[in-house]
Amino acid sequence: MSGISIFAEKKAKNEKITMLTCYDYATACVFNRSNIDAILIGDSLGMVYQGNSSTLPVTVDDIIYHARAVKRGATDKCIVADMPFMSYHVSAEDAVRNAGRIIKESGVDAVKIEGGIEILDAIKAIIAPKIPVMGHLGLTPQSINVFGGFKVQGKDLDSARNLIRDALALQDAGVFAFTFEGIPAKLMTLIQSKLSVPSIGIGAGVDSDGQVLVINDIIGMCDNMRPKFVKQYADVGSIILNAVNSYCDEVRAKTFPAAEHTFKINDEVIEALKNE
Repeated sequence: MSGISIFAEKKAKNEKITMLTCYDYATACVFNRSNIDAILIGDSLGMVYQGNSSTLPVTVDDIIYHARAVKRGATDKCIVADMPFMSYHVSAEDAVRNAGRIIKESGVDAVKIEGGIEILDAIKAIIAPKIPVMGHLGLTPQSINVFGGFKVQGKDLDSARNLIRDALALQDAGVFAFTFEGIPAKLMTLIQSKLSVPSIGIGAGVDSDGQVLVINDIIGMCDNMRPKFVKQYADVGSIILNAVNSYCDEVRAKTFPAAEHTFKINDEVIEALKNE
């Protein structure tokens, strides 16, 4: 099952939706063999792949580049791509143009946009030509300069009310699903009860319709980033480190490459070459 219909179908069956970020072909090939329901080309690539301190430097071209690679590897999965910072803020026309580029040039199924009623016009404009949009509320990383960092959102009455207001407004505008990031679990439960479209949580408790995490976080590839809401399922970073060090040791000891790693040539050819 692929395409955005998987979100509504899973919700209708009361089955949890699983989603992870992905940024490259090799990982996408693994995902394509996995039980994962959907893939997100997150602008988190700006941090975990480009080494930036935030997602703000990511461009539309960056998203398209990575989305193309993932699409080639995960041919059977639903793929959603983030619209990066300033790709939908200037005007509704600009938003449609950039969303259209992402869909046409990468082949992903939908785009995800951060923000509430302040970007409602952009969301409606993108949906109008039948481009599916996933909303993103709560801790929206593109707004860290306003939030003053990566902080939990919706903890006080006014901000919680605003989250509910935004969610209902975006649902009315036609988003097919939501990501809710960094909000209290009980608030997520309340919001969930008011929505008819699927909700995907990240740092939002267990009651959302599904969960999304950054792949690099769950396999232990980024030691300098350990959000509270992340569970690490493997320590691939240590495995890679050990493999790299073992390789270096064998190269320096001249035990690699061994005979089984080399190609042969007839001695007669070498002798002939020596005598030329």
